[in-house]
Amino acid sequence: MKPTFYLLLLVGLLCTNISYAQTTHAFTEGLVVGPCHQYGREAIYKDQLTYQLIHKTFAVPAEGKTFLTDAQGKELKWQRVVADTAKRFRHAALSNGYLYLTYTAPKEMMALLQVAGHAGLYFNGVPRGGDANQYGYMYSPVKLKKGVNEILVRVGMGGRFQGVMANLIFPAKNILISTPDITLPHIVLTENAEPVWGGIVLFNLTEKPLTDLRLRAVIQGKEIITDVPAVTALNSRKVGFKMDLSAVQQKGEVACELTLLQNGKAIDQKTIPLQAVSSNEHYSNTFISAIDGSVQYFGVAPQKGGQKDTAALFLSVHGAGVEAIGQARAYKSKDWGTLVAPTNRRPRGFNWEDWGRIDALEVLEVAKKKFNPNPQKIYLTGHSMGGHGSWYLGATYPGKWAGVAPCAGYPTLMGYGSADGKIPENSTDKVEQMLLRASNPSNVMALASNYKASGIYILHGDADRTVSVEYARTMRNTLGAFHNDFSYYEYPNGSHWYGDHSVDWPALFDFFQWHRSKKVEEIDVIDFTTANPGISSNYHWAGIEQQEIPLNYSRVQAKRTLNDKSITVTTDNVRTFMVLPGAFPKGQSFKLKIDEVEVCSDCKLGDQPLYFTKNGKWATAEKPTIAQRGSHRNGTFKAAFNHRMVFVYGTAGTKEENEWAYNKARYDAETWYYRGNGAVDMIPDREFTPAGYADRGVILFGNATTNSAWTTLLSNSPIQIQRGSIKVGEEQLTGDNLGAYFTYPRPDSPFASVAVVSGSGLAGMLATESNQYFTGGSGFPDYFIFGTDMLKEGTKGVKLAGFFDNNWQVTKSDAVKAQ
Repeated sequence: MKPTFYLLLLVGLLCTNISYAQTTHAFTEGLVVGPCHQYGREAIYKDQLTYQLIHKTFAVPAEGKTFLTDAQGKELKWQRVVADTAKRFRHAALSNGYLYLTYTAPKEMMALLQVAGHAGLYFNGVPRGGDANQYGYMYSPVKLKKGVNEILVRVGMGGRFQGVMANLIFPAKNILISTPDITLPHIVLTENAEPVWGGIVLFNLTEKPLTDLRLRAVIQGKEIITDVPAVTALNSRKVGFKMDLSAVQQKGEVACELTLLQNGKAIDQKTIPLQAVSSNEHYSNTFISAIDGSVQYFGVAPQKGGQKDTAALFLSVHGAGVEAIGQARAYKSKDWGTLVAPTNRRPRGFNWEDWGRIDALEVLEVAKKKFNPNPQKIYLTGHSMGGHGSWYLGATYPGKWAGVAPCAGYPTLMGYGSADGKIPENSTDKVEQMLLRASNPSNVMALASNYKASGIYILHGDADRTVSVEYARTMRNTLGAFHNDFSYYEYPNGSHWYGDHSVDWPALFDFFQWHRSKKVEEIDVIDFTTANPGISSNYHWAGIEQQEIPLNYSRVQAKRTLNDKSITVTTDNVRTFMVLPGAFPKGQSFKLKIDEVEVCSDCKLGDQPLYFTKNGKWATAEKPTIAQRGSHRNGTFKAAFNHRMVFVYGTAGTKEENEWAYNKARYDAETWYYRGNGAVDMIPDREFTPAGYADRGVILFGNATTNSAWTTLLSNSPIQIQRGSIKVGEEQLTGDNLGAYFTYPRPDSPFASVAVVSGSGLAGMLATESNQYFTGGSGFPDYFIFGTDMLKEGTKGVKLAGFFDNNWQVTKSDAVKAQ
């Protein structure tokens, strides 16, 4: 899924250059063992090596030494492996296995550890981020101890084929600007009056946090200085900086002199190149993301002949491994609209789910403000993984799109999956069934009735070996059962990519051109399904504010009759139903019947929705309070990461507990940076104040004993964790080997939540280190409590998992445990 026309982000390690004086040690010999772990798009994972590390039974590897005896009685032994001429380790045991490397240091030393082709690693027992896609820019600042340093590299299913490379880099400086992974806009000559944002990585190879940092950018004599957030000890961070482009008058390469200042003193400098283009060329724009405050970008194929108000806007979502600017360049400029291509946060990112979904919506809103399109002429398309993104976003947000056109796409991560594996389609295990509920928003097949809101154009090559044409045929058959406005075309002998017309297909844009979204007053019949009102809650004038069973599918079918001024509604799994402004003119009376019950004979809409709640029977109600579940905040553990999250690590525990909290927070920050081109504020618990981080999601590492922010944020939570025990409602679990993820509303915010990464003791805390919650589409419910034995036995090790009710309380009816 990497068409040759795209500008790929994949950077070969041999050509990656941090560009400062350095020496490098390339690892060429090691030991391998596997398969011994299993990760996917679920909260459950197995990892025999991590289990041994937690329980301190891990023995120093040696060639021929037995690592473990598996369930079939087969001994897994460590085997010697030698890197090939490209300095890559390749071995059959690397598929879901581990690579063991050592380095003997003559003294304590600082270094950058660079590994590629791996899902994560342990450096002297401490977790560090992975580079599964071999981008080549994942560097972890580490402190080598004198003597033998051990590295355990976790490798996924494809490890035996793509190989693993590993280097230790010893730079001349301990505080650095790094340029391999930089986010930059183009300089558009007609739009260079205002400062723009760039993003660049800083390294801190010291044992103290870097504060009082600033970046000075100078372009053709124009200087601008940007304050930079702190970079914690032995860590990296991607930071934003402003650039003044106003002096640039000609096309071509433009140099930016970038200097890192600390307390006014220059400590590193780099020259970075930008490209100046004219307004009729394809270009990139940057913006600040509300997800985490980081700098993101999108590609633009500008409207031919210049921007025209009320023209069309096309949102094109890219395939796996593809850069957004490459996606935009696949399209010739159209004379009737502008095309924008969001990034999904990275070329692989989140499969257009989770934060990739939010990125697409952010770019849509930025583009609407910038290009002022006709609101009835907004269209969605995409290729490969972006074809999935088109199916997913099209089903999730009915009413946004006049037309949806998936190209070479697969509908769900259940059927196709891609690099991180598939979401299981079903399970007979009650625990796994509960966990899979959290993935229900990914299942567009269950949301298929929402496609009735848009015209659909399906394009697929009939010889596609990457994403089979059978996916397109399945969707054709699905739509054929109920949809009266879709077109389908199989490109003869078309492979996965058969040229730019794989996406820039004239008939597709002709289809778009004769489609318009209906205005709210034109819609008399609504059929809307959602699995999570916190993601998608309404289609024009009808909405679902609360569910009866969280994360099960909820559906409303509504019919408006203008002649007798009435609305008739049937519901499934709806607790609170909304009628939104636009259903009838403001102040006009109408009748409402829900599930055969007349609820209101003299309803009148103002500027706010009307709410109706089922308490045994339907009745008029006030809007649910912000303290309840609803469209503003509907749970699942991952949702807490949506609102400028801040990582708060505990410092009130033992030395080992405090080290775990910092190391785990740093590991998650590295993972978020890698997967989401993101940046996170990391602070100790003693520095957290609600006012200082208002309305931000809080990710709390530790428990009530070890993290002093717990009382401020979670004193009313029905889940309480302290050293030695976890209490979930009325149920008490004891021991030091329990790990936990859960979420709870932040009490002082109308929308932000707290996500807790915790354990009842050091063993339980260590069991949370490996996770899949940054994997696109992976399902995590509101709470998930497990023992370290999950790492060996899977679902059998789950102690409790479930969803809170609409008042954020634990109920036995919505909780499961392993039998």
